[in-house]
Amino acid sequence: MVNTIFIDTLLEQDKDATREVLVESYKQYKEKFDKIEDYNEYLEQISNSLDNPAIAKVLVAKEQEGNVLGTLQIYLNSSDAYGKPELDINAPIVRLLGVHPNARGKGVARKLIQASIDFASDQRSPHLYLHTGEFMKDAIRLYETYGFERSYDKDFKVEERNVICYRIDIE
Repeated sequence: MVNTIFIDTLLEQDKDATREVLVESYKQYKEKFDKIEDYNEYLEQISNSLDNPAIAKVLVAKEQEGNVLGTLQIYLNSSDAYGKPELDINAPIVRLLGVHPNARGKGVARKLIQASIDFASDQRSPHLYLHTGEFMKDAIRLYETYGFERSYDKDFKVEERNVICYRIDIE
C-alpha cells in the first residue's frame, strides 16, 4: 500500500517533529563547515527558525499516519526573511525546505514546492523566490527542474558564503 503524502500548515502538536525533520535534513552539510562550532551554530539556527514570528506560513508534509516528512517556511518579503530590505523582494520567499533523509525520493519536496507556488498564487504575487547555498547541488537541481531561474541581482553573502537566489514566475 502506498502512503499518501499531504501538505498541511504547521500545527503546534507537530512543532517538535518538524524541528527534528529540519535538523536531520540539514545534517548532510556538516562537511561544508571548517569548524564544528560553525556547524553546530548552523543547526541551532535551523532548529530555532520555527520560532521566528516573521514567518508567514510553515508548510508540513505528512503521511496519512501523521508522520512529518518534510517542511518549508514562507516569508512575505526579504526584510522578514533575512532582515534585508535592500534586496527589494516584496513577494513570497521560501526558506529552509527540508525533507527527512528517510523520506527522500518520494516527491515530498516537489509537493512542498507546489504548495508554496500555490500560496504565492493565492497572494496574487507575480513571483516566488528562494535562496540556497552554492553547495546545495541536489536542491539547486530540483529547483531548476521545477522551473526556478537564477535571479543574480538578489544574491547576497553570509560571512564568506554566497547565498544564491532563484525565482519562479507565477502565472
